[in-house]
Amino acid sequence: MAAAGNVHAAARAVLAECAVEAKCQGAARLWADWCAGRLQTADDSEPLPHDFAGRPARPPLVPPKQLAKRTLKDREGHAALIHALAHIEFNAINLALDAVCRYPGLPDEFYGDWLRVAAEEAYHFGLLRDHLRSLAYDYGDFPAHDGLMQMARDTAADPLARMALVPRLLEARGLDATPEIQQKLRGYGDAAGAAILDIILRDEVTHVAAGDRWFRHFCELRSLEPEATYRELLERYRAPKPRRPVNTEARLQAGFSEAELDALLGRPS
Repeated sequence: MAAAGNVHAAARAVLAECAVEAKCQGAARLWADWCAGRLQTADDSEPLPHDFAGRPARPPLVPPKQLAKRTLKDREGHAALIHALAHIEFNAINLALDAVCRYPGLPDEFYGDWLRVAAEEAYHFGLLRDHLRSLAYDYGDFPAHDGLMQMARDTAADPLARMALVPRLLEARGLDATPEIQQKLRGYGDAAGAAILDIILRDEVTHVAAGDRWFRHFCELRSLEPEATYRELLERYRAPKPRRPVNTEARLQAGFSEAELDALLGRPS
């Protein structure tokens, strides 16, 4: 039997891919190889630069404030909304692979979690891209912003902060926003788009839960109280707190407690 490959180097190669199809196929292949035992961890991985993820030339990236508000008033607005969702999923592939490459020396379960997440994000992206194509548009046809990857850059030096402020903050906000987006899509007559978001919401609960689990793991290693540490990180990084309406059921499934949600939202306990 051939020797197992280095999972960090393999993930690094897929992370560097700029072509959309190659990155998605690579993410699926990494997960399959990991499950089959064809990849193993190493403690001497080459350090990863802060801004390493490959991306296609399009879509153009602009500051969030320069993006037009996405409304379901016409076909173009409908496509722009689906495009925005696809862009989030594409970035999420990079975020998951970045965690595999950037933080060597952790338990194998850490890398397994984020390889699974990368493969599932690639699947989500494919569903949304196919749907976007059915509307006569494609990924790259609308501008997008780089907020997710900027937070990844900001937290690159500390896996505890990364787990807190990417999956547990920014991706958890997707849990909150998805039901309202689904309602709008159904109202517009896009049952197929809403059904895709059913799949994404189901999987994203487990992705946020993975971030929660590893955030608590790193807190335990440093003898930190997780929920107080989370609030402190929000302040330190000037990160946005959850906005109402909050998907309480999904957040509880992902590892948040009722008391923490009350504290984050300023609700009386």
